[in-house]
Amino acid sequence: MVTEGVDIIDVGGESTRPGAVQIGDAEEIDRVAGVIELLVREFDVPISIDTSKSSVAREAVAAGVDFVNDISGLKFDSAMAWVAASSGAGLFLMHTRGRPERMQHDTSYADLLTEVETSLRSSADQALRAGVAKDKIALDPGIGFGKDLKGNLSLVNRLDRLAGLGYPILLGTSRKSFIGKVLQQDDPAARLNGTLATIALGVDRGAMLFRVHDVHPVREAALMAWAIKNAD
Repeated sequence: MVTEGVDIIDVGGESTRPGAVQIGDAEEIDRVAGVIELLVREFDVPISIDTSKSSVAREAVAAGVDFVNDISGLKFDSAMAWVAASSGAGLFLMHTRGRPERMQHDTSYADLLTEVETSLRSSADQALRAGVAKDKIALDPGIGFGKDLKGNLSLVNRLDRLAGLGYPILLGTSRKSFIGKVLQQDDPAARLNGTLATIALGVDRGAMLFRVHDVHPVREAALMAWAIKNAD
């Protein structure tokens, strides 16, 4: 990933895919601690910790992590905002509906875009009140987290509205099941072409950060889309 031009390496010790069961704080820390230590020692690349637990984030930041990536948008553990504020770490705040083990049980919304926008604004405001600097916050609409196929497509299509909140938008579409449903591709590793389409459209609609598996091709797609967007 470093050779292919990654800007941030995201480390997670607990699965957040739909249906995943939560693990304990100690086990999660044990899973990520050694990896973080190695990355800090071997590479000059910023690191984020993918966790919704403040205790895990605290240990990770102490070990040298630069960003906290909270899929709950501070809703699972309110102390997370304090950890980011007191440490100076950047904060990625995502929208989801419920914990992973139940988040796909209810994917119906009266107005998905408004709910996501309102929730992300609330998460950002909570972080600001805790003392996190505004320029340390980015927002993630949570593609695949408590949304159905139509909802995921609509969110990617309307990212420009979320960008209007005034924070960088992080988009995580890489290899996700909604791409597989559109392309009728069951193998996640074979969803690169679909992923690249979402990256290019994401750039066009204001996304600035992309959480991906295939660093080199996605980076090139993003750079090309950025060049076209800014040609005039």
